[in-house]
Amino acid sequence: MYRKDAIEKIMENIGDELVVCNIGVPCKELYAVKDRVENFYMIGSMGLASSIGLGLALAQPDKKVVVIDGDGSVLMNLGSLVTVFVQNPKNLTWIIINNGAYGSTGNQDTYAQEVNLLDVAKGVGFEDVHNYEDIDLEKVINNDMCSVVNYQVKAGNSTAPNLDITPEEIKERFMNEIKKN
Repeated sequence: MYRKDAIEKIMENIGDELVVCNIGVPCKELYAVKDRVENFYMIGSMGLASSIGLGLALAQPDKKVVVIDGDGSVLMNLGSLVTVFVQNPKNLTWIIINNGAYGSTGNQDTYAQEVNLLDVAKGVGFEDVHNYEDIDLEKVINNDMCSVVNYQVKAGNSTAPNLDITPEEIKERFMNEIKKN
């Protein structure tokens, strides 16, 4: 299974949740799989999808927030694990699609091939940590805990086309959607 396949499986469990997606190719894959106004595509800020997801979860406590992140981005901003843990938003599910590679920049290996990111999350203090294949994702999303999920996949990018909306359009349509709540 590759990242795009994982995104398809994740989106089968998404209803009206706000979704923040990691940079580059994952954004293109999510856009191709299921574009919706509740998706925020982080086109170019590696390591910050979790920070944006945290801000949304804190600002919208009655709305479920799902972050689709990559192992390389998590490793780039390990401090976000501590920040999210301390803030502990009960409405946040952080899914790390772990392919052991920096997919958007040429599939160079990440240290996630040597480091178990769930063990790191547990070491920080997260209690609700899972491997994707061991859970019912819909139940994890709808529990009242801040959750971290590792989704192990093979490295490789799909041929998803570029987004045909601008970063400004992404921001505006997403902000308009969350203003409705």
